[in-house]
This record gives sequence, C-alpha cells and structure tokens, in this order.
Amino acid sequence: MKYKAVIYDIDGTILNTLNMNMIPLIQIIKEETGEEWSFERVLKYASYPGLKVIEELGVENPELTYQRWVQYVNEFEGGASLYGGFLEVFDAFEKRGITQAVVSAKTRTQYAIDMESKGYNRYMKVEVLADDINQAKPSPESLYRCLELLDMQAHEVIYIGDAVSDYEAASSAGIDFGYARWGSTSSEGIVNPDYVFEKPIDILKLLTEA
Repeated sequence: MKYKAVIYDIDGTILNTLNMNMIPLIQIIKEETGEEWSFERVLKYASYPGLKVIEELGVENPELTYQRWVQYVNEFEGGASLYGGFLEVFDAFEKRGITQAVVSAKTRTQYAIDMESKGYNRYMKVEVLADDINQAKPSPESLYRCLELLDMQAHEVIYIGDAVSDYEAASSAGIDFGYARWGSTSSEGIVNPDYVFEKPIDILKLLTEA
C-alpha cells in the first residue's frame, strides 16, 4: 500500500448522522423563526460545522441555540450508525499495520457519544476534533495538526471524506483525497478527487496499490 496512514472524516463518512443532525435542526429553525423547513432545504448545512450553521441562520443567541440543537441531537432516537463495511475496513488496515486516524468537526463530547461509547475509537491512533483547532475545514489546520501528531508527511497519508470542505482541506494540505460517495449530499466543488469510493468496503482497494 502506498500510504502509511488513512485519515477519515466522521459524519457522512464513518457514521450516518444525517437524520440525527438534520431533523433536530428543522425543529430548531421552527422554534427560532417559526418557519417550516423541508429536509431537502436543510441538507445544504449537512457538511457545515455546527456553530456555523446556527450563525448563518442569524438567531439572537447562537451559542445557546447551538447547545439546544446538540441536546436534541443527543436525544434523537437511534443516534449515529456505522456505515456497513467499516468494521471490515478498520480490521483489515489494523492487521496490515496501517495507521488510522480521524479529523472531524465533531466536539470531544459528541465524539465520546458517537465513537467512544461504541468502541470505534480503538482503531484510531490520532483524533483531531473541533476542540483542538482554531479554524474548521476547509482550512487545512486540522489536517496539519493530524500530520504533526502522526509524525508523517502529506504524501504518506490519504484523507477520506464526503464533503467539499473535506476535499478543499486535503487539497490545501497537499494530501490525497478519497471521496466517500455513499455519505455525500452533494459533489459540487469536488473536482477530480484522487479516488472515488462508492461504498466503504471499496476503501480496501488501497491495499492492493504499490
């Protein structure tokens, strides 16, 4: 395999969190504005960092409103679910000695709920989350931080994500990008990614490359 490490985004890549994030957001918008938004209308916010979504809505107390949204998300029945095939992916890379890491806009609190509580974090050598950086994706800051913690160079890793912000962050950091089509809500702005993966198990094709 040509890479020493695989770095993943979480929401829309490892975990299906679309319903648990967007349905509570519809509720927040109704409470704050009185407007009834459709699921399709809120989808544009699917790849945004949480607080940025609330700020763009122009509510009076964005931080308090954001905390309420987080509460609704945490209370959402069913919660986050692992996309099918990912346990096989994690295990295969682990057996081959390939380092795995995550770079995500999740907070550490949410990471504990969605990843640590289910044991998925045991596969990850490094986690760079919203609490660890000043600038969210598409800034490359989180990926630079991950490289530093991994003690690796940009050409030694690949970043796999579902959103244009993931693609732009990887491009700015000089890191190859794998487009996770299965969780993507829009391909707009993602131009000639290094890899396109239709389903999680397709990531294992990387193991056959020299």
